[in-house]
Amino acid sequence: MRTAARSGLVAAAAALVGAVAAAPPGARAWTAAPAAGRPYAYLEGPAGSVLQDTLSLTNPGARPLTVRLSGQGAPVSFATPAVTVPARTRADVPFAVTVTADTPPGEHRGTVRALAAGREIRVDLRLRVSGPRLAALTVEDVHVDTASGALRYTLVNRGTTVLAPHLAVHAEGVLGTVLDRPGRPLPLTLRPGERTTRTEPWPDPPALDAVTVRLTATAPGATPATARAEASFASGPALTGAAGLLLAAAGGGCAVRRHGRSRTQRASAGATP
Repeated sequence: MRTAARSGLVAAAAALVGAVAAAPPGARAWTAAPAAGRPYAYLEGPAGSVLQDTLSLTNPGARPLTVRLSGQGAPVSFATPAVTVPARTRADVPFAVTVTADTPPGEHRGTVRALAAGREIRVDLRLRVSGPRLAALTVEDVHVDTASGALRYTLVNRGTTVLAPHLAVHAEGVLGTVLDRPGRPLPLTLRPGERTTRTEPWPDPPALDAVTVRLTATAPGATPATARAEASFASGPALTGAAGLLLAAAGGGCAVRRHGRSRTQRASAGATP
């Protein structure tokens, strides 16, 4: 088995060496870099625009070299996905970055990828989107599921920046506070225009009560947003217990009234006209 394993390793190494040897002379030395010798590609513009830059491909080899191009982390597009660079030539290839209308202002990163002769080169892309920065968050569509006590709500990013929201929950019943959770960070971020519907558990809601639930959502730089919902809780056992108390109270009242009438009747019967 050891002999077979060694044979397999030798064969794999031989195949790798053969692939490298089969590459055109100078192919392994080709380069891809931002034009004008910059350390990275840099673009700046407002949301909703198309920005352009150039990638320089250098082929020092003796044969033409075909380079495949793509983008990652940013909407990068080339006129063609593959470019053939003649021998001993540098080709300047233009590319475009589409900044969508919902892209928030600020710094963004991406990568331009070039692949040829079994080797990949990645060029750092930095994008600065101009425009006013506005943090705005709303909490909407609050609903209380009285069967489980769960609170459903929707968060909406109505600003131009990415938000990391926090949520606080408070509920008041007939006799006072029945739920009070201070603000805590939620495990999500919201891009501009993005909305998400979430559920807040309430494992021990009141059995018999009328409550007003208030949800307060906050995010750095945004004005706190509040929404309310009302709900009535009335479980079977709680209703049975309440009905029993009412019947007992009503029965006691009847007994008192009957006892009072009997005493009055006796007093009337013993009176002399």
